[in-house]
Amino acid sequence: MAKIEISEKLKEDIFKKFKKESKEIFDLMYSLRDNPKKGKEIGHVSGILIKELKYKSFRFYFVTNGYQLRIFDSNELQNIIIKFMRMSDKKSQQKTIDEIKHILRSLGERGFE
Repeated sequence: MAKIEISEKLKEDIFKKFKKESKEIFDLMYSLRDNPKKGKEIGHVSGILIKELKYKSFRFYFVTNGYQLRIFDSNELQNIIIKFMRMSDKKSQQKTIDEIKHILRSLGERGFE
C-alpha cells in the first residue's frame, strides 16, 4: 500500500472550493493507496514523475518516484510515497504544470523527500 501525502495548502483549497464534495475528492486521492499507477502521466523531472487525477473540470497534481512506480508490481509498492501538491481548473492547467516542474528543478529530488 502506497503512502499518500497531501499538502496543507491543497487541503485548505479543497475544503474552501468544494465544501461537501471534498470527501469525494479525498476518497479519489486516497484510492491511489491500492492503485498507485492510476492517473495520467504529464511529465517528469529528474526521475520524479508528475501525474494528475481529474475530478469534473479540476485536476489534482501529484508527484512520485517514477522509477519505482514503473518497475515494481502492485505487491512491492509499499514504499512508494505519493505527494499531492496542487490543483487547477482546465484554464490554468499548463501554468500549474510548469510551476510544478520549475519547483522540482529548483529543489531536485531533495524536495521530494
